[in-house]
Amino acid sequence: MKALALALVVLGDTAGPEFPRLSTQDQTVKLGTLAPEGSPWHGIIRDMAEDWKKAADGKIQFRIYPGGVAGDEPVMIQKMKVGQLHAAALTGVGLAEIAPEIMALQMPMMLQSYEELDYVVEKTAPRFEKILKDKGYTVLNWGDAGWVTFFADRPVIRPDDLKKVKLFIWATSTTEAALWKDEGVQPVPLAATEIHPSLKSGLINAFSTTPLAALSFQWFGSAKNMTDLKWAPLVGATVITNKKWDSIPEAQKPALVKAAKESGERLRRETRKLGADAVGVMQKHGLQVHPVPADALAEWEKWARGAWPRLMGKDIPQELVAEIEKLRDEARAKKKQG
Repeated sequence: MKALALALVVLGDTAGPEFPRLSTQDQTVKLGTLAPEGSPWHGIIRDMAEDWKKAADGKIQFRIYPGGVAGDEPVMIQKMKVGQLHAAALTGVGLAEIAPEIMALQMPMMLQSYEELDYVVEKTAPRFEKILKDKGYTVLNWGDAGWVTFFADRPVIRPDDLKKVKLFIWATSTTEAALWKDEGVQPVPLAATEIHPSLKSGLINAFSTTPLAALSFQWFGSAKNMTDLKWAPLVGATVITNKKWDSIPEAQKPALVKAAKESGERLRRETRKLGADAVGVMQKHGLQVHPVPADALAEWEKWARGAWPRLMGKDIPQELVAEIEKLRDEARAKKKQG
């Protein structure tokens, strides 16, 4: 299930070095991430690794493979399954490879504020963590990296404007490709590593991601029109295989969990601020931000809601999406009361 994968674009190689399998006695934790070296995401992961080392008196070492050198997220997951990696910092795309239900958090136009997102994640995290645990992975922390929107070489203000562009989607996103085509949009399936050269060549002229990602990877240089629209939150989590987690002495785990949770909280704080700053930085380099008037917003909401059934398919329970919608409404009511 790759539903909404186009909305979760983060650059990463699809090929990477093969890593030797470690025994369960080896306390080196090999972690893969698409976050580029030197990026805010990478810095926070590196700090968490140092906290783990201190908490375990140096008995646990992290080896971080940033920038997709361990492969893109589906490849990282395969490597975790065979023990070549032990952990990964994943976006919703990767998490959905393990548990498609995760995508219920990212139905387009469902959530529209961080207050709503935080409330929903707090209430649903135990359920998702159990699903992931049953699939072989322990969640160390949750995070998010901003709001996905559309970037293009021309203004995209209404859904119909997408019919005028060539929109990047992940090469394996067959459900999404069919959905976009039915709406008259021209999806262009590619590997994520091909985004930059494809923008340069004109093979694509639009994509969707968060402002921080658009700036970090310099994709906006060929698509200097941003839609001021919260299409979906980019959620993520750091996970470790149950096998590796179980090999760590129980006495060390409370301190490790604490360090991981603190890293997740810091990730949310810093990336949210940096995401807002990223828009200003890009505007100084020619980015045009296009407001969406109320009538156009209603069009986006109608289109998004109409797409939910197909995006859910057979993998995302309807009752789960309904539960998240109910929690969202609770968050909105609390905000009005407060």
